[in-house]
Amino acid sequence: MRMTWFAGVFTLALPALRGPRMMQRLRSYAMNKPARGSLLGIEHLEEKEIRGLLKLARRMNLLKVRPLLRNKRIVLLFYEASTRTRSSFEIAAKSLGAITTLVQSSGSSIEKGESLLDTGATLRAVGADAIVIRHPCAGAPHLLAKHLDIPVINAGDGMHEHPSQALLDAFTILKHKKSFKGLQVAIIGDIYHSRVARSACHLLSKFGVKVTLCGPPEFVPEVAATLVPGLRVSRHPEEALRGADVIMLLRLQKERLAGQKIRLQDYVAHYQLTPSRLKLARRDAIVMHPGPIIRGLELTTEVADGPQSVILDEVHNGVPTRMAILARALGKAK
Repeated sequence: MRMTWFAGVFTLALPALRGPRMMQRLRSYAMNKPARGSLLGIEHLEEKEIRGLLKLARRMNLLKVRPLLRNKRIVLLFYEASTRTRSSFEIAAKSLGAITTLVQSSGSSIEKGESLLDTGATLRAVGADAIVIRHPCAGAPHLLAKHLDIPVINAGDGMHEHPSQALLDAFTILKHKKSFKGLQVAIIGDIYHSRVARSACHLLSKFGVKVTLCGPPEFVPEVAATLVPGLRVSRHPEEALRGADVIMLLRLQKERLAGQKIRLQDYVAHYQLTPSRLKLARRDAIVMHPGPIIRGLELTTEVADGPQSVILDEVHNGVPTRMAILARALGKAK
């Protein structure tokens, strides 16, 4: 991975990889490439691969089971809480006929101090055919993928990437806009801490979409414009929204305002998406949000439940998109 502006991409807890055997394993497998079918990020995916995944997602039929992965064992390894991502990966896997097992940090050997690589090796030894991992440390899925011979799918790693969210968002955009050509996208909110925003920027830039990042300096530093070519930074939502075809809102965690110059009420006053601000966008603009939404903070109830909101459709589209990701991972992309 090349170094980009986000913080923490190389903050893996390497001291947690304990013991001489583990160090020998690290040295002997350090040059391993991820197993075929792994999905670790959007940054290094080719445009052709992205189009292929989106095409496959469109073919997935949620009304009937497609047993492409019958008896395959998929482990959902979640070190962080999740509702949408975890449940849609599980439903996607079961819709393909796979067997799923959930492993969470609480109530498992992870809680007792087991290292990431030892956990991965254990899951492989008991028969996992693929691992879907969410981890608070950026780069954790990449580390795991280098030491396992089965596909690893990144379900969100720290402040780095969230590739399946970017793909389902692209699926949603194309469902409503038919093509990426000429689109303008405004991403408003806490860009700095958002893995969703990073993956979205990587994906949309590959298709020539004009993206404007909008928020206060605390959450959208000027250096954010260097993530991919062509990004713009704006401090004014009115400017970012004018002529936008797609509006992506990001959740603001109140605790991240602690110690910052901007106050919660100021953020709401300046950056909340209201019906009047929405009118600045194109008449057929769609409103998106990866969730969970906080009504009254990043958007009003009128916008969340309004005719331009596709937030629930976004959630729905996570299942066929993740079905496509899993089918590709296990060589069943038919």
